[in-house]
Amino acid sequence: MKKQLSTLALAITLASPFALAADKPIIGLITKTNTNPFFVKMREGAQMKADASGVELRTFAGKFDGDNDSQVQAVENLIAAGARGILITPNDSAAIVPAVEQARQAGLLVIALDTPLSPAEAADATFATDNFKAGELIGQWARVQLGPKADSAKIAMLDLSASEISVDVARNQGFLKGFGIDLNDPNDIGDETDSRIVGNDVTAGSEEGGRRAMENLLQKDPEINVVYTINEPAAAGAYEALKAVGKTDALIVSVDGGCPGVKNVQAGVIGATSMQFPLRMASMGVDAIIEYASSGTRPAASEGLDFVNTGVELITDQPVGEVESKTSAEGLDLCWG
Repeated sequence: MKKQLSTLALAITLASPFALAADKPIIGLITKTNTNPFFVKMREGAQMKADASGVELRTFAGKFDGDNDSQVQAVENLIAAGARGILITPNDSAAIVPAVEQARQAGLLVIALDTPLSPAEAADATFATDNFKAGELIGQWARVQLGPKADSAKIAMLDLSASEISVDVARNQGFLKGFGIDLNDPNDIGDETDSRIVGNDVTAGSEEGGRRAMENLLQKDPEINVVYTINEPAAAGAYEALKAVGKTDALIVSVDGGCPGVKNVQAGVIGATSMQFPLRMASMGVDAIIEYASSGTRPAASEGLDFVNTGVELITDQPVGEVESKTSAEGLDLCWG
């Protein structure tokens, strides 16, 4: 009888992925840093879902943006702890791959959040904003908002960096497509020949960078009337540069949807922004790891994409009929939800 019970207990243990854990099953979240509000919201979403699902969330972060070594150590810690899966926003999309491969070989499901690995298939899945769609929405809004003047627009493109990472390229090219500009190579920033583009400059995604880039492009053409920005801090900096020369009528558009950015939509600093949902992104990631541990099912990419689309919403107080949007008041209720 004892032998039969032991055999049954072993069968139950092997059949239940969570039964191997002494306490709660462990899921890891590794973010680029633990101070950026975007990643704070992501951690909040993962923790809420973990608490509701009865799993243990262990969180890690790089000491600074670009810190790959700390992320590698976090992956190794989670493997040693017997975690069932890892959610990671990589600081270095390529350098983290060997550590991720070790985790997958150990049986962990690894999901990249927000930023894909390089190559993307090094992770089991990527959960992210459709950044091309985010750019396209603000491009469409700006084109319709200008009406016939769009044909003679003078456009400043305030990008992230010269390295043309995937998020930077997708938002930039999405905006241009939405505005009605031929992309030439959709994987390359700055190869367009449309005379409406005054030029591109880089911002490092910061307010100071946005101010400096805007000043540079205003020297090239002081009649700029449309400003695309990689994110809302860069948009705030661009606005300050425009205001300094008495030019406050330019349309500024951006991507992110953080509460400060939405407040700048409300204040008229930003005409429209595309909101991301990092809380939802992380919550969906926790769900996917739980599902994998229970059934062995890996998450499937959204239709027509090579990643799981976690949603995007246009936020503006100047709606146009052709583009669905929410107001800044609605956006403040949603901020990165």
